[in-house]
Order: sequence, then C-alpha cells, then structure tokens
Amino acid sequence: MSDPRLTPARPDLAAEHLAGTVAAARYARPEPMIVSAPVLDLTCRADRNAPLDTQLLAGEVFAVYEIDPETGLAWGQCETDGYVGYVSVAGIEAADGPADCVVTALATHIYPEPTFKSRPLEALPMGARFAARAEATGFLEVATGGYVTQQHVAPAGRFAKDPVAVAARYLGLPYLWGGRSAFGLDCSALVQLSYAACGIALPRDSDLQETACAQRHGPPERGDLVFWDGHVGLMEDRATLLHANAHHMAVAREPLAEAARRIAANGGGEITNICRPPDLHAQIA
Repeated sequence: MSDPRLTPARPDLAAEHLAGTVAAARYARPEPMIVSAPVLDLTCRADRNAPLDTQLLAGEVFAVYEIDPETGLAWGQCETDGYVGYVSVAGIEAADGPADCVVTALATHIYPEPTFKSRPLEALPMGARFAARAEATGFLEVATGGYVTQQHVAPAGRFAKDPVAVAARYLGLPYLWGGRSAFGLDCSALVQLSYAACGIALPRDSDLQETACAQRHGPPERGDLVFWDGHVGLMEDRATLLHANAHHMAVAREPLAEAARRIAANGGGEITNICRPPDLHAQIA
C-alpha cells in the first residue's frame, strides 16, 4: 500500500504519473513552485488549524497539483523529501531559476540595505536557499530583495563534512512537533537537516529514516542513528546521544543509557535499531 505521506493522491485528484496505478477522479501535472517564505508550514489536511506535520524551507521546490482559491491552500509535494500536503499559497511563488546560495548559519537576517545597522526585514534558517543577484561589501544581494551577510551563506552544493558537528550546533534550540528549522524542530528533522547539510538525503519521518538505514552490528559509533518507536537521535560518540525531544523541549545532549532508561520508563519502549545512512560518505572523526 502506498504511503499517503509520500503519494500525491486523493480520491478526487492524483498526480498524472500515478494514472493506472492509483484510482482518482482526475489526474494533474505538477507545477513547480518555489517556497518564498522563510519557513512554510505543511499539514496533511486542508485545514489551516490542522496539526503541523512538517515545514518547508525557503528555496525548496513544491510541486503544486491544486490551488483552492477559497481556502488559499495549495496541495502538492515537496521535492526535497517527497512529503505531500497543504501549504499556504502566500508562501510559494513561481519558480524563476535555481537558488544558488544556502544559509549555513543557524539563522541569518535579510537587511534592506547592505549594513548590519539597518533594521532586518526577516530571517532565514539554516538550510534555506535563495538566488543571489550581486555582491556588496561583505553582503550578497538577494534576487527577491534585501541583503544577507556573506559570512552566513555558501554556494549551494558546498557541504559540511560531519553531520554530528552540524547537529551539535542545534543544541538548546526549542523542540517543535513537525518543526524543521532552527526556529523549532523535532527529532527526525534534527537528523534530516544535519545530514542534508553534508549532502546526504534522508526521509522526513523517523520510521522512514529507519527503513532507509542499514542495521549495524556492534557498539554504536559517532554518526550512528538510534531509533525507538516514533523517536530518533544520533550518536555524538559511543555513549552520548544528541536528540530533539519533548522531555527537555529542546535539542539536548545526554548519555544514551540514561535516555534509553527514561524513554522505556515513560512507555516509549526499547531501542528498535542502531544504524547509519548507507550513503554516509562524510568524514566523521
């Protein structure tokens, strides 16, 4: 059975490429759109008050299959991880060339002028992408308007080397169910974003991440992922776990043994797997 999180299909509408395999009243071709909001909420229901399922970051591509002018919601699929759902049309715009820069700081401000003394217009989180128009002294001009400091960005395609070091930069940031940015994130987003910064693509949710990883034999090592039913963290060393969790309501560092005891005592069960992404080519020391 197709996973509804990753399958752009409803009884009344489905992606054109699913014709013949998924029954629907009609089929549509995708219209690629670019996320223009710094962070854009996605829900699996066509309801602005529905619980948050995930978030998209500026510069990500969202394939739109339907826009409802009454609700102001677009239904489609995120190109980054295949997640399907509804987003506000106010947060997307027509694709106009590739986003060639990526934010490498936890967050960076967009200024109306190329000076840090000007009042910021908004902020972009780590992993957000944008197209640059020109350089100013110490700044890059954003194609859609404003300036960001060059110290906080890098060319898209230039990756960090160690996902564990990236994850450690999120320490202390707030936990947010469905969150996927430095403004708030959940356990699987911490893993996904940390590995994405190193050029390693992982699914959005922890169960999908576990399926995508190969089981390890022997003690956990730096960079390994530790899974419970509905939870995931990554090992900083053989004994220490980094994870975004609702106990601390933050990204926290703690001994794996301590976390495992607490999770089991609170009804979260035992560790189900310790593994690492099969495409892990980062140089983890």
